[in-house]
Amino acid sequence: MTIAVVTDSTAYLPAELNGTYDLTIVPLTVVINGWDGLEGIEVSPAEVARALTARRAAVSTSRPAPSQFVAEYRRLLDAGADGVVSVHLSAKLSGTFEAAQLAAAEVGPRVAVVDSGTAAMGLGFPALAAAAAARQGHDLETVRRAAADHAARVTTLFYVDTLEFLRRGGRIGAASALLGTALSVKPILHVDNGAVTVRDKVRTAGRALTRLVDLAAEAAGDGDADVAVHHLGTPDRASALVDALSARLGDRLRDCYLTEVGAVVAAHTGPGLAGVVIHRRKP
Repeated sequence: MTIAVVTDSTAYLPAELNGTYDLTIVPLTVVINGWDGLEGIEVSPAEVARALTARRAAVSTSRPAPSQFVAEYRRLLDAGADGVVSVHLSAKLSGTFEAAQLAAAEVGPRVAVVDSGTAAMGLGFPALAAAAAARQGHDLETVRRAAADHAARVTTLFYVDTLEFLRRGGRIGAASALLGTALSVKPILHVDNGAVTVRDKVRTAGRALTRLVDLAAEAAGDGDADVAVHHLGTPDRASALVDALSARLGDRLRDCYLTEVGAVVAAHTGPGLAGVVIHRRKP
């Protein structure tokens, strides 16, 4: 069997893996003051960060159109693929999964769509697992199960300097957003059942990063784990997280990646993001 694997641009796969896995990436769109550009192609996270800090700047995002997915699925099938597994960010965070489902319904049963339930490398790890299964020659259902299984093994945790951008984009409720201003509380967030929720609360940014490491180590459990550290405009903060997690997990830490998030997640989190994705090697 030859199964093609599709994901979207919010997977934020590390550059060192370029060319290692056969993946088709469909980009989301970022809109800045009425101008729209494709993530990773026409608009950068730095441009989004500058727009968010500018007065009266309007920044939003939009999903790919179902027709974009239809075109990619048909291209891959016409090129010889026996089927397509399409793995995407949480349906509760974006309409991307729905667009892929609509496209799959049009193209037919040789396309299977998987909701990763999260984003960034929380999506990236399941997409990579699907690509690895496809490379081994597995059939459509086995590749789909690989994506779903590995999606269940990830925990996505992150810290932002302000919850205002998540509130504006509707990715977190107004009541939770108030935590970001009340008594200088610094919430640590996670993606729970596909939605962004508050996981813990501390008083300072320094304590937030320390607690982020604690929660990540807890999520890793006693087995081997892969780690992805994400940031937006805070490479020093991200490097410190990598060092702390490496020390905490020791020889249980397998692959470790450090990447800046792309323009779509940047639009909803704002500058200062620091995130950790834990991928447990075994259930």
